Amino acid sequence: MLTRRQFGLGALAMGALGFTGAAGYDYTSRETFDLFDRAFHDSGATGQPSHTNELGALGWGQSYVLAAFVRMYEAYKDPHYLDRLITNIDLVLAGRDSVRGVSDYRGLSLPSWRNTSYSAGGVTLLDAEGRPALEVRSALTNVSDAVATVTAGSAEGRFTLVVNNPRKKRVSTFIDLTMDQTSPDYAVRRVLAAYPSPNMVTVKDLSGGSAPAPGTFQLAAAPVLFSVHTGMITYPMASFVRLVHHSPRLRADPRYRAKAAEYLTAVRQAVAVHEREWRDGGYFVWPKHMPVPYDGTEQPHNQTLGLGLTYAELAAATGEQVYRDRTRRLAAAFARDLTADADDAYVWPYWPTSGKMYTGYTQADDVSEWTPSYGRPPVGAQQREDLSHAGIDVEFAAVAHRWGLAFRGHDMVRLARTYTRNLATTDNGVATTFLYVDGGGGLAPAGQYLQAPRFMPVAPWEPALFTHARQVYDDHAVESQMGSTLLCVAYLNWFARRS
Repeated sequence: MLTRRQFGLGALAMGALGFTGAAGYDYTSRETFDLFDRAFHDSGATGQPSHTNELGALGWGQSYVLAAFVRMYEAYKDPHYLDRLITNIDLVLAGRDSVRGVSDYRGLSLPSWRNTSYSAGGVTLLDAEGRPALEVRSALTNVSDAVATVTAGSAEGRFTLVVNNPRKKRVSTFIDLTMDQTSPDYAVRRVLAAYPSPNMVTVKDLSGGSAPAPGTFQLAAAPVLFSVHTGMITYPMASFVRLVHHSPRLRADPRYRAKAAEYLTAVRQAVAVHEREWRDGGYFVWPKHMPVPYDGTEQPHNQTLGLGLTYAELAAATGEQVYRDRTRRLAAAFARDLTADADDAYVWPYWPTSGKMYTGYTQADDVSEWTPSYGRPPVGAQQREDLSHAGIDVEFAAVAHRWGLAFRGHDMVRLARTYTRNLATTDNGVATTFLYVDGGGGLAPAGQYLQAPRFMPVAPWEPALFTHARQVYDDHAVESQMGSTLLCVAYLNWFARRS
């Protein structure tokens, strides 16, 4: 295995433009992209434009497909890809909560796409008279797989609570609880004292004294609108608007002009859903009491910048000051966490260093309802950003730079070197990557290294990035698998047409 310092173009000489990999595909050809496009959509795999976002299929699937059509249009200027984009966007817009007639956890039916696979949730337990007694909550993902079981305790009025999540293989057990607030075994106090239990359980007293009746009850995740999902889904829509607004030829087409106006309205409405999460310091938060694992804290860089992508394209499309200002604020906040290492490559953390997750917090800090404490202050979650999430961060920086809103050429060079000097490597002659942007974490799993071409926005500043990312696909004989595969192949086409 070559280390990141040993990686060079010489090790990947066969990755030159035009080389066909072991699977027989030229990943820089539109024929390969079109084949993968048909295969993906015919397969019905997760991430189709007609799917909902309940389990993240749009935010982490179809969004990449939409972005792929944008990149293919930019590469070939063929309106076929704009037409493919329109077909899919129209289906995605039909899946908004406000169109489907579904609501978020507040009962609001909004023009965005709710999700239940990344949120927290729980179940309300009833007493023997059928009255609400105890709300049992879990901040662990896949909460809908969990069940709460209540059995009788050692005496009248006492009970044992077990929260079991078989999918996560985690069990939280609380023996001989009571709803008597004066008792040291009062359920709310005992469960909180045990936090963090394996299933990140908290409970809320709804009864004022009555114990929950015995039985087993399914927990349910609360439907939540995540800013990163909204951003990832609307980013290619905003790109379409920008393409039309910047092109006299496209503007002259009544259909494209009408679609651009329609999509601009839809994107504006979707991003407005997250106004309460925005902070002028250039980041988004999960407001306290929002049923997500880390309510009350700042969102990680990639989730904040996911919506930042849309802001940047709206700024370019409309020139409106609000979008320009927010893009700049987001960029400034992100830039504060970019550090040049010894190889003059940028490294950065997953969580913003100024946030509560990075530093950790205790119950006494009263930060979060669903996650009452995290880490051991002053040390919380301080891991580096991983490759796949870094793809969002790097794309944001490149888009902000492209439209003259933030970052300079030397920033693009350093972000490109993040890949070529820290991430890129080989394993027994096969091109692959390390997991984290500082080159740590060992060799990346397939779900990470197959995202390598998502660093392509900064490849113009370091062409070796393209050479290695292309070789990753050649060496692994990548087939059409998921939405992000289409985006990666589109990006390889996009760079190849620039060369």
